[in-house]
Amino acid sequence: MDTESRDSPALKLWVVLARACSAIEARATADAASHGLSLAEFGVLEALYHKGPMLLGELQRKVLISSAGITYVVDQLEEKELVERRPCPEDRRARYAALTRKGKALIQRIFPDHARMLERVLSGLSVREQRQATELLRRLGRRAAEPELEDSLAS
Repeated sequence: MDTESRDSPALKLWVVLARACSAIEARATADAASHGLSLAEFGVLEALYHKGPMLLGELQRKVLISSAGITYVVDQLEEKELVERRPCPEDRRARYAALTRKGKALIQRIFPDHARMLERVLSGLSVREQRQATELLRRLGRRAAEPELEDSLAS
């Protein structure tokens, strides 16, 4: 690799961003595990807590896991009696995921501490800097997802 490529701001950003995400995810994973949950299970409970019952496809997109992954995670949460599937009146093939009483009680109890933990973990930036980083990363993600970028990468 030549010196110019190695000193690329884009490459440095990628490495720093990946390392930061990994460190933050490790903290979030450990916190979820302390309650007997995977991070994906915690994410599903949190989404259902804040958004209410959701179609499995909506839930999958919300928590950013695969179609097979959402089925597995909801199965795990059903076994723990934290989530239940409900039929969709408009489409017999579709199913809603919803919190059970036990699931709602659990997420109500653990979410505030989880949020405080994330605030501590992210306190390396001021609130103003967190807002700026959020906007910058949102723009970065949107650009990376643009279809025309995909076309230019293929050529």
